Amino acid sequence: MTAVRRLKIVATALAVALLAAELWYGAPALASALGHLRTPDWPLLGLAVAADLASMGLFARMQRRLLRAAGTVVPIQRAVALAYAAHSLSVTLPGGPVFSTAFNFSQMRRFGASTAVASWAVAVSGTLSTGTLILIGAVGGVLTRGGHGWLALVGDVVVALGLALCLRMVVQHPHWLLWLCGKVLNGFARVTGRSVERGTQLVSGAVQQLSVIRMSTRDLRVAMGFAAGNWLLDAVCFGLSCLAAGARGLSVAQVFVAYTAGMAAASVPLVPGGLGVVDGALTLGLTAGGTPADDAIAGVILYRLISLVLVITVGWVLWLLLNRRRVPAAVEPETLPPPSFP
Repeated sequence: MTAVRRLKIVATALAVALLAAELWYGAPALASALGHLRTPDWPLLGLAVAADLASMGLFARMQRRLLRAAGTVVPIQRAVALAYAAHSLSVTLPGGPVFSTAFNFSQMRRFGASTAVASWAVAVSGTLSTGTLILIGAVGGVLTRGGHGWLALVGDVVVALGLALCLRMVVQHPHWLLWLCGKVLNGFARVTGRSVERGTQLVSGAVQQLSVIRMSTRDLRVAMGFAAGNWLLDAVCFGLSCLAAGARGLSVAQVFVAYTAGMAAASVPLVPGGLGVVDGALTLGLTAGGTPADDAIAGVILYRLISLVLVITVGWVLWLLLNRRRVPAAVEPETLPPPSFP
């Protein structure tokens, strides 16, 4: 048994033990929470479902916008189907993020994107998504501290703008990337004594493919807006779920902080769906802000039924539909064989 497998088994056992401890310790609050779930506020619950579905739609539009900037036009329905299916792979399978990234890449290739463009779109969408979540968490921290902590927020904004500027410069001047990679490869050659001709050719081909990307400042702003909207609408779904369950004394700051804590816990995929880990982080975030335990548990259950059960069920159905008819990936221009003449 490898060390990685042992680590996974230990992590899973700890997560199960944590879930069991939560159930035992919070049994009275859980019983009260289940009582709240018998009579939820149905209009608010409907709005929560709509907010989460809209959140997934914005993530799909972000990826679609990035691909369009690279000259690959994707129908919105296929982009939305890809977003749902990739998300389901990410949160339900062991090592889900790896499968999700590979699936995203393969589907973008089938949409007609080149290898470099598909890799670029996957990487940039992940960067924008992570960066906007950090900013949302910083804003929530400022709200919680009654307006204090602006210095940390400004620092996060500066870092985010710096990353956006670097991304913009790389897209505008892909030859800079070629120069940087060339320096790294030459250093590698001096240390190892190996030829880097093959690596240089691969980098050159990737840079040539990236040169087709014409990402304007407006494209970048719109993509960042979609990324932020994706998280904000999901946070709105979380807040509405808590209200639908009858949560009392809930503030916007509490929702932001608890939601950010839950998403941070979800970024460490110890168990599929973050079961026990994400739920515990969301509940603790709410109770730390003064929300009664039974209200917090009821709200988290409703939110997870929407964001985990409903969205993932839709995602797996769409995954089956996407894989029902496989379309061959686009052939790279540089891999075409030379023409033969009789």
